[in-house]
Amino acid sequence: MDSCLIFSGNANLPLSEKIAKYLNKELGKINIYRFKDGEICVKVEENIRGKDVFIIQPTCPPVNENLMELLITLDALRRASPRRLTAVLPYYGYARQDRKDQPRVPITAKLVANLLVSAGADRILTMDLHAPQIQGFFDIPVDHLFAAPVIIEYLRNKNFKNPVIVAPDVGGVKMARAFAKRLSASLAIVDKRRESPDKVEVVHVIGEVKNREAIIVDDLISTGSTLIQAAETLLQHGATEVYATCTHPVFAGDAVERLNKSPLKEVIITDTIPHTNLPSKIKILTVSALLGEAIKRIHLETSVSSLFI
Repeated sequence: MDSCLIFSGNANLPLSEKIAKYLNKELGKINIYRFKDGEICVKVEENIRGKDVFIIQPTCPPVNENLMELLITLDALRRASPRRLTAVLPYYGYARQDRKDQPRVPITAKLVANLLVSAGADRILTMDLHAPQIQGFFDIPVDHLFAAPVIIEYLRNKNFKNPVIVAPDVGGVKMARAFAKRLSASLAIVDKRRESPDKVEVVHVIGEVKNREAIIVDDLISTGSTLIQAAETLLQHGATEVYATCTHPVFAGDAVERLNKSPLKEVIITDTIPHTNLPSKIKILTVSALLGEAIKRIHLETSVSSLFI
């Protein structure tokens, strides 16, 4: 691993430090600063010529600031002549804009993919894309990891008596089915109608949830409206208690306060997006070992496919 160098942006430094610790390495020396007018400047403070370089930077809120920082950092690293440059995005921002679902709107997920490649990325490592087809927006290799093994291990240790895995919408059935299979649980679906991008009306539940512990699985939580309404509906249909899991805790606006006051028993998240001072109801799991192992295998050019669970 001597020829592998790991750098971090400012978006999620704690996660980067955990990844580096897993790999028994120090983060690379890089100076990211801003001029008084807000412009970002980056200086790489060590030799990376001929090295295998990884830059860790989720494009989480503030999305535009962190994305621009990543692009400029990629450009700085590319101009220092590394052998290969891999952008590690634990959270891929703008992933929800992956298609034209109405006239005259952008496909921003594709735009971001173009920007990353133009800035110098030779490879992408990311986790739980909101739309898996985003991998096809790149003409470079994309390693798409899932946080499911980390979350499933935590859920298995809770020893549920009669669990049911719940997909919060039809689009989440594939993920929910994978959870249900590995937890030997049944499957249910919350049928919902979206009135606006941030407002959802729950219609009914497909599947049996009565007298069972309901576990809602999703890839991200933004405002929390979907989860809260789904939890209320599940309890109305006889669920004994409701848990929620997600990989990316975006937590826009007053989402944390609303989740804390909701009927959810526990909200299980990962540290792809940094948060501090969260209420005890919200449990944070780390994906540092998963990302660290992927980085190690990419560098050593061994199989990464066993991590795609």
